[in-house]
Amino acid sequence: MVYTVTFNPAIDHVVHTEGFKLGEVNRALSEEIYFGGKGINVSAVLKELGISSVALGFTAGFTGEAIENGLKAMGIDTQLVRLKRGSSRINVKIKGEAETELNAQGPDIDDESLAALFEKLDRLEDGDTLVLAGSVPKSLPADIYERILERVSGKNILTAVDASGELLMNVLKFEPFVIKPNDHELGEIFGKRLTDDSDIEACAVKLREMGAKNVLVSMAENGAMLIDEHGERHRCGVCKGTVRNSVGAGDSMLAGFLAGIEKGYDYALKLGTAAGGATAFSDGLADKEKIEELLKTL
Repeated sequence: MVYTVTFNPAIDHVVHTEGFKLGEVNRALSEEIYFGGKGINVSAVLKELGISSVALGFTAGFTGEAIENGLKAMGIDTQLVRLKRGSSRINVKIKGEAETELNAQGPDIDDESLAALFEKLDRLEDGDTLVLAGSVPKSLPADIYERILERVSGKNILTAVDASGELLMNVLKFEPFVIKPNDHELGEIFGKRLTDDSDIEACAVKLREMGAKNVLVSMAENGAMLIDEHGERHRCGVCKGTVRNSVGAGDSMLAGFLAGIEKGYDYALKLGTAAGGATAFSDGLADKEKIEELLKTL
């Protein structure tokens, strides 16, 4: 079973306008509501690809209830911890001539609720997969990813980490099965501007040497690169299409990679690239039909 962790799930309220002017009343042309967060996005795309998963995390207040009901309607199995105080966040994403986002902070996570999450993680078994994705709320300890990976380290569990900066670097000692930085995050880690494939490959190889078994690098319009656990490089071009959505493409790529891994690294990279593209070319997350359509072009 695949388990995904989202510390700070959200309702994304997407508003389309002709333009957005500060200090004035702006009218919406259309709007959509999505239920997400990075781990939840992974679960949603895995479901499209026929892979069952369980979404773990925290919810609070009436917005938390809406998230739980929304995920249930999507057919996603959840084991979310209900917080006693606060409300799950609503993120407002304004799409007009430019894209503007206002992301809320979310509720504080108390020690009792964190302990409840650890109890759920303790139930993972050999052969399971654990996905940790996204930033850590201020109410949680900065080393929470490390604490989680240390807790499951005694079992034969595949771990996937989608994070950046120190949050990512600090988990390499636990030898995660796959990490997924994008090329900009990769450059920030090593304090340099990556200008071509050789730069990206050199940095990805360093991360693998530091502990990660597989390093999957998303490169936006330049496709993706994988340095696998054997040190082999795999490269995939970008899918062709019109970008309509910048939210969740990286999460979709990770989901596709995990869904395709049993068929080998070349296939996993292609499926991940197709899933990421399918989300980028859609208003919401990728669906199975779009993923399969793009996969045939790679």
